Amino acid sequence: MTEGQRLAILISGYGSNLQAVLDAIDSERLPGAQIVVVVSDRDDACGLERARRHGLPALHFPYPSRDSGRQTRRERDGELATLLHEYEVDWVVLAGWLRILSCEFLRYYPMRVVNVHPALPGQFPGLNAIERAFEASRSGEIRETGVTVHLVPDEAVDAGPIILSESIAIHPEDSLESLTERTHRVEHRLLIAALSQLLSES
Repeated sequence: MTEGQRLAILISGYGSNLQAVLDAIDSERLPGAQIVVVVSDRDDACGLERARRHGLPALHFPYPSRDSGRQTRRERDGELATLLHEYEVDWVVLAGWLRILSCEFLRYYPMRVVNVHPALPGQFPGLNAIERAFEASRSGEIRETGVTVHLVPDEAVDAGPIILSESIAIHPEDSLESLTERTHRVEHRLLIAALSQLLSES
């Protein structure tokens, strides 16, 4: 692994995947990697406090509402890329980031943006993937869901070159809560494995 792999973590909420990366770095499972900035589009995201407790820059980066008429999403994405450039970021990790990044951002980090999605490849893109999988299992459509970690080369939703993917059986006795807990555990483990693989190859 090249020394000094600098990560930006983008979040929108609780930050459990951020915590998984923090723990992996602290335990030297990602040697040479460091988180240099954590960014959230929501000022009340718990993950920002997680970052602050670790002494990391934790920034609120709001996006304009669709009807504000003041600034487009692409313009704001360009400003986000400029912000991350100030931190000399090598990799961008979408760890529960709930916005689609436009090419105005992605062109600055070609094949350097990593996303973790709580579903199998091609299944349940977008929001509430675990809930949608659970509902589909109850109607007999599926018997398993999963987690996918992939690169983000363009604006397609939860698509892109797959780094790692793992299936998760949905049991008849599962509740939404139990399935969510198991899925998050796989997310944390798979994200670290994928980052380890990517960083060791770069």
